[in-house]
Amino acid sequence: MTNTPATGRIHRVQIRLVIIQVLIFSMFCTLGGRLWYLQIRNGGEYYDEAKSNHVQRVVQPAVRGPILDARGVALADNETRLVVSASRTALMKMKDKGKDVLTRLAAVLDMSPREVVEKVRICDSQTPKPCWNGSPYQPIPVTSEATTQQALQIRERPEEFPGITAEPTAVRRYPAPGGARTAQALGYLSPVTDEEIQKAKDTDSPHLRSDQVGRSGIERTYDKQLRGKATVTSYEVDNLGRVMGQTRSDPGVPGSTLVTSIDARVQAVAEYELQQAMKTVRHETDKITGRKYEADSGAVVVMEAKTGRVVAMASQPDYDPNAWVGGISGADYAALTGKNSNYPLLNRAIQGQAPAGSIFKVVSASAAVRAGYPFDSKYNCSSSYSLGGRSFANFESKGHGPISLGEALKFSCNTVFYALGHKEWQRDGGLKPKKDAHDWFYRTAREFGLGSETGIDLPNEVTGRIPDRQWKKDFWKANKDAWCKQGKKGGTYVEQIAYESCLEGNQLKAFDSINFAIGQGDVLVTPIQMATAYAAISNGGTLFNPTVGKAVISPDGKRVDVVKPTPHGRLPVDAKTIQNLDKGLRMVVEPGGTAAWRFVGWPQDKIPMRAKTGTAQVYGKQTTSWLATYTDDFVIVMTISQAGTGSGASGPAVRNIYNAMYGYDMAGNHDPARALLPRPESALPPVQPDGSIAAPEIKPYVPPSPEELAPPALAGPPAQPPSWHD
Repeated sequence: MTNTPATGRIHRVQIRLVIIQVLIFSMFCTLGGRLWYLQIRNGGEYYDEAKSNHVQRVVQPAVRGPILDARGVALADNETRLVVSASRTALMKMKDKGKDVLTRLAAVLDMSPREVVEKVRICDSQTPKPCWNGSPYQPIPVTSEATTQQALQIRERPEEFPGITAEPTAVRRYPAPGGARTAQALGYLSPVTDEEIQKAKDTDSPHLRSDQVGRSGIERTYDKQLRGKATVTSYEVDNLGRVMGQTRSDPGVPGSTLVTSIDARVQAVAEYELQQAMKTVRHETDKITGRKYEADSGAVVVMEAKTGRVVAMASQPDYDPNAWVGGISGADYAALTGKNSNYPLLNRAIQGQAPAGSIFKVVSASAAVRAGYPFDSKYNCSSSYSLGGRSFANFESKGHGPISLGEALKFSCNTVFYALGHKEWQRDGGLKPKKDAHDWFYRTAREFGLGSETGIDLPNEVTGRIPDRQWKKDFWKANKDAWCKQGKKGGTYVEQIAYESCLEGNQLKAFDSINFAIGQGDVLVTPIQMATAYAAISNGGTLFNPTVGKAVISPDGKRVDVVKPTPHGRLPVDAKTIQNLDKGLRMVVEPGGTAAWRFVGWPQDKIPMRAKTGTAQVYGKQTTSWLATYTDDFVIVMTISQAGTGSGASGPAVRNIYNAMYGYDMAGNHDPARALLPRPESALPPVQPDGSIAAPEIKPYVPPSPEELAPPALAGPPAQPPSWHD
């Protein structure tokens, strides 16, 4: 066959195709071999390297929203401080668990090594406090008060302080404007725990490990609104920590502003006057025990009568909430929680329980009317009341003859209420109660809001106690075994009581009912409950949920959510009875009344004052002072444990608070310029275009001088209490 040019071209094309096929096959073999090498031969190695490339989240905590008083004054805000923190994760990787690093750090910060170790150790069932109760994976603050020099020493020598950071950080501050700490009502912060992180994981307000959360007070109640949302930026980093790129950024939102109904000026007055009243009475001798009054604790509530908004709330002993900022020290923790601390963290306005004494008599008077006893009928106010061979006396054994229920409030006559309580107990069947027993006294107390929470927007409110028939049965079941073991017939007083309780502690006896009628026995109430009840008498019968929060304002100021006053019930009496109670309470501060000597010079014609004094007896302790008062606009209730009589111990302090609010002195002279709060603050503080709120100036409270307390117009012998005052 002859090769032609066409045949030669075909041959060359075939050769080329074969070469191309070989090249393609070789390429596939090479790629397949490389793939085998990467996936099979060295797959595990590259898998481990790939795992080392991960996403790192950088969290910038949101600035917590401020807490303001009703006029815009900051009760809690933030300031930038140099915060020194330790990474526990980094410390635990060291051979000595970071001991040397923490020792060097303590020397720089002028702290003891023990203090630093206590700051960074993790809380568990075996670790005593103080300790870190937050997440162990977040930086743990060692101090929030580092100096610039200390921070520079740490940052310039990173090789000596691995795992330690020193950075400017926004931290919580409680400035105590005008001297008003507002400690228990505000509360405090501490780091979020892993348990809380998991619990909130699937909610609309999840926690981050860097979060600080409210632990008590309104910091806790409004924590979600105040906390805001942190800025979270996610970066992809390799196993050497090098940033390979940003994968996501979630912008943060600052916390909202909480405006409260607290007036910092009135709060400062309330705190000072409560503390001063306790100091004063400690110099006085208790006639019953012959000892000086201990006055170991107390509380005062100032409330708007028509809304239930809290204007001031003070509790003694108190504390500085700044102690919790940056982690609490061991010494401070012991001072707040130790056996000898008298527990200043306790908000005694909502958690302090005691017998009500005679301020309870508005409940008993109302119950008597409901039971069919006319308010204006005459009831014998004898000097004592006999029951089963025992005599129950009026306070200081003063009798007043036949008087109305209004006058029984005026003179605080125990025997009138003893008799009414006893008669109702008999009508209900006595020791063998009728199936349709009315139990007017106990039912009325509960319908006044006693024995249950008021609904205040503060955590851990207690219920108090109304010891009705059912309570007696339940209490007996719970304690019968202990009583029977302790009881002894004819033994000591305590042993005899335990013996009797073992046998018949489930019965509501006549003794229980007559004691109940004057707020004694097993009755327990809180100051906030009594303030709510007296506010209802003032406003015509509405029981409001007390509130501290007034409005939540968004960071930009465009959204305002007002906390509206919310009623939870009405007093169980008609308008006529409320008017009669009001008249009776007004007589208490007028000549002859038990509080009259404390309100000499008060402008009763311009600002009618109503009051009820109370002196509650507690077994083994000195008497507890109670004073409940109100005007058309405000209610003030004060109590001081182991301080004597209501008007005697609490009277001057309550009067001084009213004087400061309305601008009066002890002689009744009025100076409008000095009036702190002559009427409730209805408006919210103005919001600036940028969402901020300009705070007005506030000056520290200046207590009245001795001359102002006893002006020339009232020169001469001081007003003396009546012999039957309580």
